[in-house]
Amino acid sequence: MANNTNKKLKHHRNQDSDDGNPAVWATIDKSFKQVQSVLDRNRMLIQQVNENHQSKIQDNMVKNVALIQELNGNISKVVSLYSDLSSNFSTAFQQQHSNEHPKEG
Repeated sequence: MANNTNKKLKHHRNQDSDDGNPAVWATIDKSFKQVQSVLDRNRMLIQQVNENHQSKIQDNMVKNVALIQELNGNISKVVSLYSDLSSNFSTAFQQQHSNEHPKEG
């Protein structure tokens, strides 16, 4: 899904190359890549947790505790990354709007 988003962002940048700030787009792109990396790691962790659970081997079940703790931490990372992304996007939008529509004084 994030790959689709990245394609849309690249399409938008190519379509409206005069609009916006390239540094802002780079920051947004970097943020989405960071999110995708954490989500990919979570996918792998979930698969491992499921395999360990299905094995019903006690040692594997014990390993799941650490895997689930990592998953919880990763979810917090994703929330934080999306929060930062939202804040950065909002700030950039406000700056762009201010640059395009300066207040008359």
